[in-house]
Amino acid sequence: MARSHLTLAALATSAVAGLEVSGTRSYSLGGAAEFDSALLSGRDGQTRIIRVPASQGAETEQSADLVALRALTTGIRSRLPFDVPTYLGQTPVGGTRAVVYDFLPGHHIEVDEVPPGDGLAGSIGHAIAAIHTLPTNFVGEAGLPVLSATECHTSTTSLIESAAATGLLPSALRDRWRDAAADLSLWQFQPTVINGALTAESFLVEEESVTAVLGWSALRVGDPARDLHWLLAMSPDATSGALGAYASTRQVATDRQFTQRAMLYAELEVARWLLHGREVRNQSIVDDAVEMLDGLVDRVHTNSATPLSTATGPILAVDDVEAMLDRTPGDRNSEEYGHAGGMKPVVDDQSERSSSSE
Repeated sequence: MARSHLTLAALATSAVAGLEVSGTRSYSLGGAAEFDSALLSGRDGQTRIIRVPASQGAETEQSADLVALRALTTGIRSRLPFDVPTYLGQTPVGGTRAVVYDFLPGHHIEVDEVPPGDGLAGSIGHAIAAIHTLPTNFVGEAGLPVLSATECHTSTTSLIESAAATGLLPSALRDRWRDAAADLSLWQFQPTVINGALTAESFLVEEESVTAVLGWSALRVGDPARDLHWLLAMSPDATSGALGAYASTRQVATDRQFTQRAMLYAELEVARWLLHGREVRNQSIVDDAVEMLDGLVDRVHTNSATPLSTATGPILAVDDVEAMLDRTPGDRNSEEYGHAGGMKPVVDDQSERSSSSE
């Protein structure tokens, strides 16, 4: 049973010394939310959010996110043109822990709603580039993964072979992905700091600017293209604006293939969904993934697009891949850190009216 906002407010006062709550309200993305959450109005005029994991997966994600947020020191954050959630305190509850963060302003925008041009799309590109230009040493010092280009390549190859080993991967996809993995020119890049799990849901925006980036549980040093594949689902002009701003900030002339790798990662999301279904022994997920793979093959043969590598044929346009992936569970990274302007919810009425906790 979900915890009430009054219970969560009481937990928050235990988690943060000196916190005085003047009002609280439930905060949720709907019945499938992975966290029990509440917004807290403080007597100091500040708003906080408290989150309690409702599943083992959510607890694992929260733990990883806390490590990353602590690694993002004041000095590191000062290099970023946007806000990052701040951890304020925690308290044990029911075999897990309640964690309190500051509540960041802004709202989400659908990926297909990003307007063309250099406004919001450019701000998104600059924001991602800022992450990728952070110094890499703090990541390793925090005990977070630091992957070389070779390790990123090996990991991708392993994913392809794991999908192939299920016997459910169409040969056309298997061969194209293997060809892309074998094209070593795609894998000549300098690893950077990456968020590791960016989607449109990761960003809070106001007007035409990114104000915050949420969900840092996959923070690491790795392939920058991992943070870029979702950009290709925007309108062509918006994608151009975002990638243009990204490239101008990072000056990525030495990584000429990041767009192709981003496209490959987008397609491989379907393979990840298949393997997830096998891992949790959920036949409905497996069947769904197989259907998406079949659709991917059909679209590859009927659409002409930029090849993944010189050795492959045309690929599925990434917006078509993303359209299929919309049927998979959404990213939870930004689920309930919150904002003041209306998070993209599962249901429109995302919270109850405020009530006094006095």
